[in-house]
Amino acid sequence: MTSGRTATVGRPRGFDVDEALDAAVRVFWAQGYEGASLDDLTGAMRINRTSMYRAFGNKEELFSRALARYTEGPASYVAQALAQPTAREVAAAFLGGSVRATTLPDCPTGCLGVQGSLAAGASGRPARDLLAAWRESGTAHLRDRFQRAVDGGDLPADADPGLLARYLMTVANGIAVQAAGGTSRDELQLVADLTMRSWPPVSS
Repeated sequence: MTSGRTATVGRPRGFDVDEALDAAVRVFWAQGYEGASLDDLTGAMRINRTSMYRAFGNKEELFSRALARYTEGPASYVAQALAQPTAREVAAAFLGGSVRATTLPDCPTGCLGVQGSLAAGASGRPARDLLAAWRESGTAHLRDRFQRAVDGGDLPADADPGLLARYLMTVANGIAVQAAGGTSRDELQLVADLTMRSWPPVSS
């Protein structure tokens, strides 16, 4: 009897958590935090509200987990770019990744991290603050990477790592907004290429 009761308690959920989370990512990506209703989310995730609360917590917690999932998936280009051997390659990979991630076939256009909650009422402020911190974290990682490039002679000694990081993030955010407005991948890649023309030369 005891083993049977234990088996019942330990029975797996009747849905795939990762698949449900991926569905939530797409809803938040397309509709933003405040635009995504609980009915929208549970409908896409194919679960009821009770199951959602049990598995993911409230809407705010679900959004936080969805953003982490997005970071590991469509936005994984950021980590890949940071691992490139030179600062120029980091910058090119970052912008190119932004272009691709914001124009993925069969996915919402734009960037969840940029458009998820730019303007929000009181209920959406936690999500807005979370996304602002997410973007600032990306800028900080770029800044630290470019500081290492300056220290190692890969960038000129007078290059400003913080300004370069902010410059790239600003362009990437603009790419996301343009993508959401319907600008094509080819056009956005031209913007990325143009941006790279002003990149500081390798230190001699």
